[in-house]
Amino acid sequence: MNRIIALILSIILVLSLAACSTSAVKEDKESAEVVVFAAASMTETLEEIEKSYITAHPDVKLTFNFDSSGTLKTQIEEGAVCDLFISAAQKQMNGLEEGGYINAATRVDLLENKVALCVAENSKADIATYEDMKSHLEAGDILMAIGNEDVPVGQYTRKIFSYYGLDEKALSDKGVLTYGSNVKEVTTQVAEGTVDCGIIYQTDAYSAKLTVTDTAAEEMCGQVIYPAAVLKNSKVAEQAKAFLAYLQTAEASAVFEKVGFTPLPKP
Repeated sequence: MNRIIALILSIILVLSLAACSTSAVKEDKESAEVVVFAAASMTETLEEIEKSYITAHPDVKLTFNFDSSGTLKTQIEEGAVCDLFISAAQKQMNGLEEGGYINAATRVDLLENKVALCVAENSKADIATYEDMKSHLEAGDILMAIGNEDVPVGQYTRKIFSYYGLDEKALSDKGVLTYGSNVKEVTTQVAEGTVDCGIIYQTDAYSAKLTVTDTAAEEMCGQVIYPAAVLKNSKVAEQAKAFLAYLQTAEASAVFEKVGFTPLPKP
């Protein structure tokens, strides 16, 4: 009798596991993973937006890869799986479009940001403006963090240096510059007080609770536009397009505006 009961229980267990396995397979088939490559400066906003999006779209999984736009562009060109790319500058998106990597019909200018000068809380230097930054750099009495030349924030910084007639190589040789491979690394140096100041985005300053002492005018470095596009070889292109459309809604725009982004109107 005990053997019969044990056999029946074993059969029930096997059937239950089979049912669960079938259900899991069905769920996997119905769900879609959208891989989003986005500029590091979007980390906090996209992670917040993700919460509301997946609640409304439980059949979609969002996977983010945050880094400098130049690094992300290289990864895409080397064959990394990516469904949606959001760059912190037009240069990287232009390169991918020229290489045939994106679906040009999906490309939109999503957001505008500002290039901000931030001073470390423990700095004794009096740096309230970009003009002050120039004077201190020329005097060689501060240490400043900037992005590498392949990083959008670093490219904007070099335009600002050019605007003020500053020679980056001379400043680097003088030992007044340190570098970051993306905007988050520059932000961390300022936040930790290992430098006197740094040039980052005002959105990163907000997220790191840093004080912005000055922002660059358009004539200093141009507009800071974040373009976005779905990749041409995406296997979940419709879901990627849907998420991109959501990023242009009033709900998502409110999250972007809270940290200092300016959502751009749909074309």
